[in-house]
Amino acid sequence: MPDQELKTMYISWFMDLQRIKKSSNGADIPELEYQIKGMIARLSSMGVNVEDLTL
Repeated sequence: MPDQELKTMYISWFMDLQRIKKSSNGADIPELEYQIKGMIARLSSMGVNVEDLTL
Protein backbone atom coordinates (compact mmCIF):
# COMPACT_ATOMS: atom_id res chain seq x y z
CA MET A 1 0.00 0.00 0.00
CA PRO A 2 1.47 3.41 -0.95
CA ASP A 3 2.50 5.74 1.88
CA GLN A 4 -0.12 8.33 0.94
CA GLU A 5 -2.90 5.76 1.30
CA LEU A 6 -1.52 4.66 4.67
CA LYS A 7 -1.40 8.28 5.87
CA THR A 8 -4.99 8.83 4.80
CA MET A 9 -6.15 5.64 6.52
CA TYR A 10 -4.22 6.42 9.73
CA ILE A 11 -5.55 9.98 9.83
CA SER A 12 -9.08 8.66 9.50
CA TRP A 13 -8.54 6.14 12.30
CA PHE A 14 -6.93 8.80 14.51
CA MET A 15 -9.90 11.09 14.00
CA ASP A 16 -12.25 8.21 14.88
CA LEU A 17 -10.31 7.61 18.11
CA GLN A 18 -10.48 11.32 18.90
CA ARG A 19 -14.27 11.33 18.46
CA ILE A 20 -14.60 8.29 20.73
CA LYS A 21 -12.45 10.00 23.36
CA LYS A 22 -14.52 13.18 23.19
CA SER A 23 -17.78 11.26 23.48
CA SER A 24 -16.55 9.32 26.54
CA ASN A 25 -17.20 12.41 28.71
CA GLY A 26 -13.81 12.27 30.41
CA ALA A 27 -14.02 8.59 31.39
CA ASP A 28 -10.61 6.98 31.84
CA ILE A 29 -10.33 4.30 29.17
CA PRO A 30 -6.76 2.96 29.21
CA GLU A 31 -7.12 0.97 25.97
CA LEU A 32 -8.35 4.06 24.13
CA GLU A 33 -5.39 6.10 25.38
CA TYR A 34 -3.03 3.31 24.35
CA GLN A 35 -4.52 3.19 20.83
CA ILE A 36 -4.26 6.98 20.50
CA LYS A 37 -0.59 6.94 21.56
CA GLY A 38 0.15 4.20 19.04
CA MET A 39 -1.58 6.08 16.25
CA ILE A 40 0.29 9.28 17.16
CA ALA A 41 3.56 7.36 16.89
CA ARG A 42 2.60 5.95 13.47
CA LEU A 43 1.51 9.31 12.10
CA SER A 44 4.52 11.14 13.53
CA SER A 45 6.88 8.63 11.93
CA MET A 46 5.23 9.46 8.60
CA GLY A 47 5.73 13.20 9.12
CA VAL A 48 2.09 14.03 9.97
CA ASN A 49 1.57 16.76 12.57
CA VAL A 50 -1.13 15.30 14.83
CA GLU A 51 -1.55 18.52 16.84
CA ASP A 52 -3.62 19.88 13.97
CA LEU A 53 -5.91 16.83 14.15
CA THR A 54 -6.45 16.67 17.92
CA LEU A 55 -9.84 17.73 19.23
